[in-house]
Amino acid sequence: MFPSFTLRYARLPGRFFERFDPVPVASPRLVAFNRSLAEELGFDLDAFDREEATVWFAGNVVPTGAEPLAQAYAGHQFGGFVPRLGDGRAVLLGEVTDRAGRLRDIQLKGAGRTPFSRGGDGRAPLGPVLREYLVSEAMQAMGIPTTRALAAVTTGERVMRGLPEPGAILTRVAASHIRVGTFQYFAARGDTEAVRELADHVVSRHYPELGRLSGNERYLALMTAIQARQAALMAKWMGVGFIHGVMNTDNTTVSGETIDYGPCAFMETYDPKTVFSSIDEGKRYAYANQPWIAQWNLARLAETLLPLIDDDQERAVELATETLQAYPARYESEWLAVMRAKLGMEREERGDEALIEALLGVMQEGHADFTLTFRQLCDCARSSAGDTALLELFERVEGIEGWLERWRARLAQETLAPADRVRRMRLVNPLYIPRNHRVQQALTAAIDEDDFAPFEALLAVITQPYEEQAGCEAYTLPASPSERVFRTFCGT
Repeated sequence: MFPSFTLRYARLPGRFFERFDPVPVASPRLVAFNRSLAEELGFDLDAFDREEATVWFAGNVVPTGAEPLAQAYAGHQFGGFVPRLGDGRAVLLGEVTDRAGRLRDIQLKGAGRTPFSRGGDGRAPLGPVLREYLVSEAMQAMGIPTTRALAAVTTGERVMRGLPEPGAILTRVAASHIRVGTFQYFAARGDTEAVRELADHVVSRHYPELGRLSGNERYLALMTAIQARQAALMAKWMGVGFIHGVMNTDNTTVSGETIDYGPCAFMETYDPKTVFSSIDEGKRYAYANQPWIAQWNLARLAETLLPLIDDDQERAVELATETLQAYPARYESEWLAVMRAKLGMEREERGDEALIEALLGVMQEGHADFTLTFRQLCDCARSSAGDTALLELFERVEGIEGWLERWRARLAQETLAPADRVRRMRLVNPLYIPRNHRVQQALTAAIDEDDFAPFEALLAVITQPYEEQAGCEAYTLPASPSERVFRTFCGT
């Protein structure tokens, strides 16, 4: 039933991890299983056995060929460096080669207290497990690089997070779980050889085109490649109003995937200062800060690679700084591409950035919903008949009315037929997102009533984000005043 494991990370030197078997749980129950992802990974679904799958996803039985381990890493958490973090509740079983030939990690999250737990219980509450399942699969459906959710099990045990909550384990799939913090772990110990081995492993796994480079050139090129993926990822986050909530260096992957969906949320009313995370009291990771926090995190990666970039420290700093200074232009280019597509612009024209910023400005002034504004603009691109519904999204309409005239004048410079423009815009402007109140309603039903129907219904809608679904109009609506969720929480 299960695909064969390879063990590339487990074959790295022992200081990269701690061997650790998942801690069995009392009474596991499979509550969510991603059949389409399982098919991608090479599972034999014809031979699918629910009981066998349940004990495997719970960590009660280690599948043949796996060598479970907890990965070592460090990280800057809200700007403060912690030299030893590591997988405090996650266990990497190994890697599988999917049907497309890609190597994918399979990890159990919430599998018990590891040597990196630092006094924690090593478990995960059901709420955060279901939140990560929902949001990561929504991100995947929107074409945003992300870890995936393969399965969720309840454990039959309770975990304490202020109050006792049902325990759960998430089976997470990733291109890899290597983070900026993984490099920092070894750099903080002065272990340059381990940094080099890790860098070579990352090149082999994620950037094989760099394998032809030799010597110091390879590691500067690696930094450039990671930076490019992070810039593209940030632009995609910003394009859908996604707020990660904990952009620490240990939550920044070198593969360019979104990882660790803790206190994350999607913005409704547009405000660049929006924060949902209950632990981000200084608003370090507010929506508008995300691209620049990514650059800050990349600077921390660059520090770890300096000994590999050039034997001359001053020269290494100079080269790394040059690369980092290229980030703003790279990000701006990626962001403009995302926003032009959302607004139906095929060509690049001077003045586009000002036009985009003007829209965001009037959205903020008018307290307009981010997702619905861009979706309604699809209809406005066809004709002015769509304007009425758009204006209803704004508390103040003066600014948006003038902006529409400027936008239509800009679109008139292009030859794309209106119907084609609308079709393309609808492919990049989602109608359905995991709105925070809807997510919370699904989690509350599962936690308090053992009712997973709202979770399953929400998952079905948000994994088809661009297509109108009959009977699902309520899923498009922002929260009413009584439904608003202002704070989200990490599961640790």
